[in-house]
This record gives sequence, structure tokens and C-alpha cells, in this order.
Amino acid sequence: MLRSRLYLLAAAVLWSTAGAAVKLSTLSGWQIASGRSLVAALTLALAIPAGRRRLSWRGFAAAVAYAGTVVLFILANKLTTSANAIFLQDTAPLYVLLLSPLLLRERPSRGELAAVPVFLLGLSLFFLDQLDPGQFLGNVLALGSGLAFALCILGLRAVGEEGSAVLVWGNIIAGASVLLPALGGPAPTALDLGLLVFLGVFQLGLAYALFQRGLRETPAVEASLLILLEPVLNPVWTFLFAGERPGKWALVGGTIILLATAWRTLLGSRGGHASASKETPAHEGAGS
Repeated sequence: MLRSRLYLLAAAVLWSTAGAAVKLSTLSGWQIASGRSLVAALTLALAIPAGRRRLSWRGFAAAVAYAGTVVLFILANKLTTSANAIFLQDTAPLYVLLLSPLLLRERPSRGELAAVPVFLLGLSLFFLDQLDPGQFLGNVLALGSGLAFALCILGLRAVGEEGSAVLVWGNIIAGASVLLPALGGPAPTALDLGLLVFLGVFQLGLAYALFQRGLRETPAVEASLLILLEPVLNPVWTFLFAGERPGKWALVGGTIILLATAWRTLLGSRGGHASASKETPAHEGAGS
């Protein structure tokens, strides 16, 4: 249905606003990560009753991976460009390809393995731009966010119907784990508080609710392609609202990663393999 696809596109648009909001805020990365996740946890718990139940040990592991994803993404955004942060996080399919045989006993197809060197090429280009020490660290944290997101995908594929609860508890873990360093940050302005509410309620909470709704009547492969709108729009909003211009090599590397993700997703659909990008209830991404 057209409505379901519009839900997915709306979710991708909301996810894509993270970079601009983070750049506009005067709060530290710790404060934004903690506040955003706590607001999102409350929003999701109220909107999705199934998210309030207790977790199994597998669900807890997936929640920890989710928490790592969202916290590292925000910290990376404070240190490197928004484009670098989102594109490097979107290397998660590469890690899924490498880890799925070990953790899920799922062997990748030849086409999926062929995508690995393409991902590596795109990944390497991010470090060709002139970087200061902080930006280099931000790129490393963004890579860590991609790895955590891959573990979150694998974990949520293993727990199935616990996905909603993983998201609620994952946000609680994320918010609580960085609460102590967050307390030592600068005093928030009215704009900062408004941005935190926006990030928690809309950029994470509402976006995930829309994504869940859209997935009900949209094939997972098609959904994973539709939400590639997120990394395309993220640097656009950041440039328009915060004036941040990504490096030329980052744009080239990000384009390669996006094309490789789309190519691997389409190849997987033809070969009967489930796509490993942001597709399953795992993203009910994660978003970032």
C-alpha cells in the first residue's frame, strides 16, 4: 500500500534530522545521548505496550548493542562531520556479513561476499580527507556505532517478537549509562531542551513507530531500500541548517557505501537471502 511506503519514507526523513539537531545544540555529546534516549524510551513505552515487558538474556544483549549504537552515533556526531557519522554507521551490513555465519549460522552468498571489498573501498576514503585529531576519533566512534548496530541487527533477528521491548530497554540502558558524565555538561538553553524533546519524541520515538507501522504491509527488502533516504538527507539537512560541509572524499565514500548496500540488498532479494541492512524489526535504526 502507498500509505505503508509513506510511513517508511517519513521514518527515514525523521532519522535523517539527527545530524543537524546535534550540530545546533550547545550540549555535550553525553548530554544529548542521555537525554535523547530517555525521552525516546518514555515515548516508545507509552506508544508500544509490548515494549514494557521484561527481556530474556538474548534480548538484554541486543538492548546493550542498541544502546552502544545510539550513544556512539551521537558522540561521533559531536567530533566528526554528520556525513561521516551516518555513512560510517551504515557500514553495518559489512559486519553482518562477517558475523552472521558465527552468530546465526547463516552463510553469506557469493554476491554478498563480493560486496565486502566494495564496502572496504568506500570505508577507506573517509580517512583521505584532512582530519584533525578529534575528527579522526569521531570517525572511529562512528565505525564502532556501525559495529554495534550490526550486533543489534543480529541480536534482534535472534529474539524475534521481543524487538519492541529491546528498543525500550535499549534506550533506558543508553540514557542511564551516560547519565553521570552528562550531569557535568553545560547548562541547557531553551533551544537545547527543545532539540532534546524533538530528538527523543520524533527523531527516535515517532520514527520507530512509523517504521513498525510501515513494515506491516511492505516487504522487508523494499523497506530497506526506502530508508536509504536517511543517509542521503542527513548531510543535506546538516549543511542547510548548521552550515557543515562534508569532505569530498567522504561524499565519494558515502556514495560507494550506499550503492553497495542497495546492490547487495537487491542481489539478496533475487537469491532468496534476507537483506542484512536496516530491514528487520532490528530497525524498529536503529536507527541512529
